[in-house]
Amino acid sequence: MTIDFGINLGFAIKRWPQPREWAAVVHDELGLDLVQFSFDLLDPWWPERRRLAERTRAAADERGISIHSAQIGLAKYTYNGLLHPDPDARAASVEWWRRAIDVAGELGCVAMGGPVGAITVPESAQPGVRERRYAELVETLAELSEHARATGLELLLVEPTPLAREIPSSVGESEQLARDLESRCAVPVRYVLDVGHALYQPLYGDSSGLTDWLRPLAPYIGVLHLQNTDFQSDSHWGWPDERGLFDVEAFAADVRAAGIQDVPVFLELFDAFEADDARVLRQTATSVEHCRRALA
Repeated sequence: MTIDFGINLGFAIKRWPQPREWAAVVHDELGLDLVQFSFDLLDPWWPERRRLAERTRAAADERGISIHSAQIGLAKYTYNGLLHPDPDARAASVEWWRRAIDVAGELGCVAMGGPVGAITVPESAQPGVRERRYAELVETLAELSEHARATGLELLLVEPTPLAREIPSSVGESEQLARDLESRCAVPVRYVLDVGHALYQPLYGDSSGLTDWLRPLAPYIGVLHLQNTDFQSDSHWGWPDERGLFDVEAFAADVRAAGIQDVPVFLELFDAFEADDARVLRQTATSVEHCRRALA
């Protein structure tokens, strides 16, 4: 089984934001032709989003790069999103997602999504709030799936996170959400499974393994994210890194054993903004090569 391998464009934030810049890096420096777009490079709120989307798609086409899907990005992840305690803020987040779906369609993506949001500390202590937010989220995702279908997308993506105040944050909750959405959505809702999230030991324990997620969720996984990690943080390191412990060859074996097919794997790296730019580019390239060899 061949694994389609590409890179999430989060690595380009603040360094190569122009479409022709990141496209040149992806094609010429990394030797890749598959990417996952990050909305840190083009915010759906921007008035000129359509014109910028056209430029982005043109730059990718010039280099023969396929934009598989669009991910919400780091900036949007810092908000409470679709789980915000204020109903007006939740409505604003729904509108953001609708615009993001529009941009994803204009980019030629098959899917759009990411982490959906976080319940606040005060609300998490209130009985019944998580259940209400969960029920509202199911309705919201069903509504967004209608918009995704109208836009021409094939999938809506949700990313489980290793934070108990977010939804979903466990295997069991991910299974339940998938079941609750399966018959209600106009396009399938699939998971972005990030290895650094799934193997976060402070939440899941040091005996948890990737197969604990892959086997029960295999039918619902639409994208896989790779990163190097010490299992104690959501590290998003590359290779080589003496702190990192993640084995990409074992990951590939686990994916194949779980029977997961036709699911792209995206390397997702986030370096400090103040890190040396040349070093970041070098390690991005060595990380791509490390993963490419291991996945093969």
